Amino acid sequence: MEEEIRKDFNELLRLMMEGKRLLFKEKATECLPVDIAEGLEEIEDDSLVIKLFRLLPKDISSDVFAYMTSDQQRVIAESATNAELKALVDDMFIDDTVDFLEEMPANVVKKVLQNADENTRTLINQFLNYPENSAGSLMTIEYVDLHDYFSVRKALDYIRRTGIDKETIYTCYVIDDRRHLVGHVSLRRLILAPENASIREIMETNTVSVSTTDDQEAVADDFRRYDLTSIAVCDKENRLVGIITVDDIVDVIQEENTEDIKKMAAIIPSDEEYMDASVLHLVAHRLPWLMIMMLSATLSSTIITHFESVLAGAVALTAFIPMLTGSAGNSGSQTSVTIIRNMSLGEVELADWLRVLFKEVRVALVTGLALAVVNFGRMMVFSGTGAMISLTVSVTLLFAIVLAASVGCLLPMGAKRLGLDPAVMASPMITTIVDCAALLIYFMVAGAMLGL
Repeated sequence: MEEEIRKDFNELLRLMMEGKRLLFKEKATECLPVDIAEGLEEIEDDSLVIKLFRLLPKDISSDVFAYMTSDQQRVIAESATNAELKALVDDMFIDDTVDFLEEMPANVVKKVLQNADENTRTLINQFLNYPENSAGSLMTIEYVDLHDYFSVRKALDYIRRTGIDKETIYTCYVIDDRRHLVGHVSLRRLILAPENASIREIMETNTVSVSTTDDQEAVADDFRRYDLTSIAVCDKENRLVGIITVDDIVDVIQEENTEDIKKMAAIIPSDEEYMDASVLHLVAHRLPWLMIMMLSATLSSTIITHFESVLAGAVALTAFIPMLTGSAGNSGSQTSVTIIRNMSLGEVELADWLRVLFKEVRVALVTGLALAVVNFGRMMVFSGTGAMISLTVSVTLLFAIVLAASVGCLLPMGAKRLGLDPAVMASPMITTIVDCAALLIYFMVAGAMLGL
């Protein structure tokens, strides 16, 4: 599929270079806008990008523009004439325009606003004033709203007349005379209903909605929970002001997942794309946590130094320290990732902490016991360290796995209770804590079992 898309885009390039404009426009209309935008990403010559974009048919150029990278959008906006820029903005959905402007420098934003009509300019400024990553900043005003006193016939006529400019018509939201949201009705239900029926009679009243100030992550959770393709956005007085469509939420989910993955790997999240980021930028987002974990690891050295007498009495114990800390750290990471993911899906609540801890301890006991038995057999056969040292290491392994699972379970839940991001308490942080705890258990067990 990818090869076919690349081949189509290369064909577009060839037609452009050969000056075959009519064939170029015909071929461009056969391609999906997102495929053209991705093809443009691979062109490093800005002048070539501008030339190709200007040749695109007007009815697809705004869609292609919405999918382009912010850097290429800036190049297009800066090179466009006032008339071209006005036509582009007028043809874009308002939410796509706002997304574009949020990434632009002040001079580009000023140029766009100067060339927008007064109504569009007012709307753009209103959207830009919503908190970042809020429902208000994501929503679009291109939706179908029906008054509850409309008949089905009048509603369908209204949709035919105005639907061409709407982002979606599959779910229509119902309002009263004061624009309060009172329900919703699907296009399918409208088509199948008697023409003389009123919207009030056929609408659903249990409409899911969000506030303009709700966080985008909460909005994404509502989409998942209720299997929505769009959601109504209301102000504090429950007046309908916009909707959010599923295509925008897919982008939000990707952003949030990427952010959580970076946090779980102890990397400060960044909006900048990897290939565009400088080496110093990447260093700045990785070094702080690495520095913190390196300094915290000195605690492990302190513990080992404190128990030098135990190690001196059984030097063979030293060889098994990496295996114990590594196994405990892996167990803690597995547990923390499981808990964090289930909390984000709403399957685990803070009130469930005792039940979750009890379950994870039981899981850790079974897995720890299995690891301990296998390790004891391995040491007896291959290490030649003797039964007591083998037993000491294996018992420590069992205790360390149980402790690591407990820490991996409680730390993320504790972080959420304190209002912190649970993802920060994932693998690196938990591994550092568990390493120290595993060493303490190791030396305490060794001292008790070996009489050191």
